Amino acid sequence: MVFLNRYPYNNGHALVMPIRHVGDMDELYEEELYEVFDTVRLTRKALELVMSPHGYNIGINLGRVAGAGVPGHFHVHIVPRWDGDTNFITTVGRVRVISQALEELYDQLAEISRRLQLPTVKS
Repeated sequence: MVFLNRYPYNNGHALVMPIRHVGDMDELYEEELYEVFDTVRLTRKALELVMSPHGYNIGINLGRVAGAGVPGHFHVHIVPRWDGDTNFITTVGRVRVISQALEELYDQLAEISRRLQLPTVKS
């Protein structure tokens, strides 16, 4: 499954997770592990075509001390990045500026997924 993060670190921040609820990647069957990372690859491709970022942070937080907000819930973060996408607002104002509505981005990603015949996300 792919979700757009409601509280993103950056515009386009997506979460990829297996359909079966597990807490750690060691609990995934081999086929599920492949499917999760193939979905990461396809999601990154869709983000590339819609947003043209300069790079990505792709990562997994395992355990609360590593930043996992919901322990026992395995997922992979895909965060598009652009040159100069961080500034003083995050540090001084303790807020993040996201330049696009989540619903607008969802519509764009759903359209590119249909055109590329990628697995589609449900709203």
